[in-house]
Amino acid sequence: MAMGLLLRRRPGLRSEDARKHVTMRAAVLGTPISHSLSPVLHRAAYSALGLDWTYDAIEVGEDDLPGFIDGCGPEWRGLSLTMPLKTAILPLLDTVTDLGASVGAVNTVVFAGGGRHGHNTDVAGMRRAITEASDKPTQPATATILGGGATARSALAAVAALGVSDVHLSLRSPARAGALVDLANEMSVAVHPHSWSEARHHLDSDVVIATTPPGTVDDLADAVTSVHGVLLDVAYGTAKSALVDAWQRAGGAAADGRDLLLWQAVDQVALMTGLDAPVEAMRSALLGVGQR
Repeated sequence: MAMGLLLRRRPGLRSEDARKHVTMRAAVLGTPISHSLSPVLHRAAYSALGLDWTYDAIEVGEDDLPGFIDGCGPEWRGLSLTMPLKTAILPLLDTVTDLGASVGAVNTVVFAGGGRHGHNTDVAGMRRAITEASDKPTQPATATILGGGATARSALAAVAALGVSDVHLSLRSPARAGALVDLANEMSVAVHPHSWSEARHHLDSDVVIATTPPGTVDDLADAVTSVHGVLLDVAYGTAKSALVDAWQRAGGAAADGRDLLLWQAVDQVALMTGLDAPVEAMRSALLGVGQR
C-alpha cells in the first residue's frame, strides 16, 4: 500500500499520447555524480529491451532539486537518486511506498499517472547482493552495520528482511542513533549502538554491512583475521576496498557496491519501464567497466 503525500498535481504531466511522440528520459541525480555507473546499467537494459530511451548522470544538489523536479516534462519516466537526495526528495513526492517512508529514504522516482512516486530499491538490492554472495543456506541471526545515515537505515531494513534479530550499530556519534533505534523497534530487531572505535570488535556477525563513503572502513581491514559471515561494503570503485580484500583473503564471502548497484538498478528498470529487467545484460555491462 502506498502512502499518498497529496502535494501538488501537474495537469498533463503524463499521457499515453505524449509517450508515443517523445523519446523517454531517465537519469541519476546527485552530487558528486560523474563517477556513477548507473548510466552503464540502465543504458544496457534499454538496449537489451529494445527501448529508445536516454539515461544521463546529472549533477543536482539539494537546493536545485525542487526546480529540477518541477522541470520534468512528459518525456520523463524515472529518476535514480544518490546522496544527498534520498531524503531531500521526500516532500516533493505525491506518493511514497511504505518501505520508503519507513526507512526515510527514497532512491527511485517514477513518473506515472500525473504524479511522482517514490520507491526504495536499496533494501531489496542489499538483500539480493548479500544472498548471492553468501555460501551459507542458514538464516543469519546477527548483523553489524557500520555507519548511521540514510543508507544505514536501508541496511537495517535489509537485514531485518533476511531474518536477523540482533544488530550492532557502529557510529561516529552513538548519541545520534535515535532514528535507527526507532526503526529497529518498528521492525522488532534488537539494536546495540556503539562508538566507531568499537567497530573492529563486532565483525564476527553473520552479516556485516559498511554503509559509509569509500575509504572510511579501510582502517578496519587489519582487524579481519578469521570470519564466518558475509560482508557487503556499499562503496565501489575500480578495485576492491581494503576491507573487502581482507575479508576475502580471510576466507569470507563478500559483496561490494557494484553488486548492490546492479540489484537496486534491476528493480529500478522494472519500475520505470514496466518490463522485466535483463539482469545478465546489465551485469555484463557493469563487469566491463574497470577491473573487479
